[in-house]
Amino acid sequence: MRAKKRAVIVGGGWAGCAAAVSAVKCGMEAVLLERTDLLLGTGLVGGIMRNNGRFTAQEECTALGGGELFHITDENSRHKNVDFPGHRHANLYDVTKTPAAVEKYLGEIGVRVGYQTRIGKANAADGVLRSVTDGAGRTFEGDVFVDATGSAGPQGNCAKYGNGCAMCILRCPSFGGRVSLTALAGVEEIQGKNALGGIGAMSGSCKLLKESLSPALRAQLDRTGVAVIPLPAELTEDHLAKKACQQYALPEYKENLILLDTGHAKLMASFFNLRKLRRVPGFEAARYVDPYAGGRGNSIRFLAMAPRDDALVVKGMKNLLCAGEKAGLLVGHTEAIVTGSLAGFNAARLACGKMPLILPRELACGEAIAFVREQMGLPGGLEKKYTFSGSVLFARIKSLGLYSTDPEEIRQRVENLGMTGVLRPSSAC
Repeated sequence: MRAKKRAVIVGGGWAGCAAAVSAVKCGMEAVLLERTDLLLGTGLVGGIMRNNGRFTAQEECTALGGGELFHITDENSRHKNVDFPGHRHANLYDVTKTPAAVEKYLGEIGVRVGYQTRIGKANAADGVLRSVTDGAGRTFEGDVFVDATGSAGPQGNCAKYGNGCAMCILRCPSFGGRVSLTALAGVEEIQGKNALGGIGAMSGSCKLLKESLSPALRAQLDRTGVAVIPLPAELTEDHLAKKACQQYALPEYKENLILLDTGHAKLMASFFNLRKLRRVPGFEAARYVDPYAGGRGNSIRFLAMAPRDDALVVKGMKNLLCAGEKAGLLVGHTEAIVTGSLAGFNAARLACGKMPLILPRELACGEAIAFVREQMGLPGGLEKKYTFSGSVLFARIKSLGLYSTDPEEIRQRVENLGMTGVLRPSSAC
């Protein structure tokens, strides 16, 4: 018999890592299963934190007791307090250093990580998930499970709903396509739509090899973290309606090439024709590093989301939770860490026979989780994307007076609700 209750987390992106951290902090054994050979998922090429309402959400989650991964991104930021079109006070974490720092931290706190472990079967009956089995025949038993498998790909869906497999950071051809624990457990999933009415939405940015840009552009990125290069009308491309990241679907992102320095040069466009790109001064030798076919397309996301409640428990299941994009049309690393932290904590509570925690809507984090669930059930709700940093959700948070960039004010709000440190071990079991 196991000495500790065990949480099995499937998917090693930001959400899965956050769930594993929460579970271990609550005294559980955490097994984190990742189908590839690297952690962080889209966080491997992400890099944007603290922009707009994400500042509030990060400070709230930290005050709630879930700040460990945010601390790592802050410590590994190349640039802090950066403004770019439509966004303020962003931190840009280094995508080359941060994944290794997260992996090191997980090892230090005792998370067991299984790489190249692609789950192919779930043993579930009467709403209870008992174990999962991977393609090599290895079985992982657990008391509770967290589905953090994301909602992008695999390459067949990118071809069906997008411009084909663009060879993105998901690396489906090498490690097998994304799987869904929720679907394997027999739960019918939800598919998002884009603004044009199609299924799914395209990832919102590309990454250029920074060394392939001109010395002047590299110097600007190193110095300020941002470069905005106006485009002649004949070179503009309009992919805004297809983007998963609607907070960046602004006219400025059509009329300019907007670059952010995350270690790569992050181009804020879903894709951009390479021949056109190389006609822009400074981009004569530009090449893509993610996706490799960034001149043609990008990965397709929001194809498989779990129906869930505000405690992030998957409907129809008693011991399965979800986090990250699996939990709905939530865009971003901050959103993944927030939901992952809550899912891991609630996994511990369920394992101890306690009711899971629902964050109050007087907090931006609680409002986001509840609001997105509500909106996805309304006409047109599946065509929108929700993020602390822009679009519908940020407007909602501002209208409720929940947006703040004052850490002390945010901490006080959490304290006034009696929620300070609630995600720590003493609150779980």
